[in-house]
Amino acid sequence: MSKRKIFNDPIYGLIRFPFDSIYEVIDHPYFQRLRRISQQALSHYVYPGALHNRFQHAIGATHLMCRALDILRSKGTDITDTEYEASCLAILLHDIGHGPFSHALEHTLTGIHHEKISHLLIARIGMDLKKDFGLVMDIFEGTYTRKFFHQLVSGQIDVDRMDYLTRDSFFSGVAEGIIGYDRIILMMAVQNDMLVIEEKGRYSIEKFLMARRLMYLQVYLHKTVISAEIMLIAVLRRARHLVRSGVDIPSSDELDYFLKLDIMDDEDRFLTNFVKLDDMDILWMIKKSAGHPDPVFRKLCSDLLERRLLKVNVWTAEAEKLFWERRAAFGVKYNFTDTELEYFFVQKKETIRTYDREEGEIHLLEKSGAVKAWSDVIPGMPDKDEELSFLFYPR
Repeated sequence: MSKRKIFNDPIYGLIRFPFDSIYEVIDHPYFQRLRRISQQALSHYVYPGALHNRFQHAIGATHLMCRALDILRSKGTDITDTEYEASCLAILLHDIGHGPFSHALEHTLTGIHHEKISHLLIARIGMDLKKDFGLVMDIFEGTYTRKFFHQLVSGQIDVDRMDYLTRDSFFSGVAEGIIGYDRIILMMAVQNDMLVIEEKGRYSIEKFLMARRLMYLQVYLHKTVISAEIMLIAVLRRARHLVRSGVDIPSSDELDYFLKLDIMDDEDRFLTNFVKLDDMDILWMIKKSAGHPDPVFRKLCSDLLERRLLKVNVWTAEAEKLFWERRAAFGVKYNFTDTELEYFFVQKKETIRTYDREEGEIHLLEKSGAVKAWSDVIPGMPDKDEELSFLFYPR
């Protein structure tokens, strides 16, 4: 125990974990890489404090998992040390498969969902540490018979969401994201191996769901944040086009591998390059390409580097007319082709769903002992998509 590190977290204070295996995973190079993967991509272009990373989030979520499991044990739920340890490792490693800038480049750079990559890397870390991660994988994937463990890792009211809402709210300074995570955890219980929330925690759950919606509206889907991320995606798309056309760009070996990659042709080679890739590769390429000979790539990189972001309008018929007028004028000014103009003129839809029954219901445990689905208790809670349509173009 004396050799176990103490983490001083700005939100939860001093954190210590009960298993040596957690510290072994934290010290693994694959996990240390998460220090160089931003939690909120380019949100700091709007909220300067939002510079935290996936490493901090994983540590915080694991801390909340420990607290949740301790509460469940105190209420009589039988949780073995093996299950406890595996649950902590599952949440600790839940984001291990994120690439540079997290979700912003997930479908642009590798073309593979981060959870699939997480699956592969968890298995590799287990082999490196000579540990059986079978139960870890079962909990991570939701195949373990006792479902509440997976619900704590990935569900409507999981510790992942509790940490990222609390952490993102803290670092962005947006108070609307503050949730009562302590009270929610205290209200947790298990019925028939299913996670439930005691009835007196109902209003904390309502606040949690509304806080998540407001964080999407105000932070995650802030139109200027989306503008910056669209430009980042455009940079990667143009870089890929240039590399495949035989044009040299400043690039690391691992980034060059992914710019040329169509599909995962070799798992070993894919993962070897992936675990070396982080935000620094992308940022270095952008910085060194601000004077690149290709006019499209040069403008995208220099504008993003100096925060000359695309203008954003919410879609209306009038705004779309202006969009196409600006596109025509911009093409004449810079002598860009229609294909090149697509890097600068983008129409995009975003969706928000406050409560998604397809992910599995939140269940309330009434004083009578009856268990009710959230959608039956709060029938007015919106569970349909809210669509936001935006038009992006150069100023």
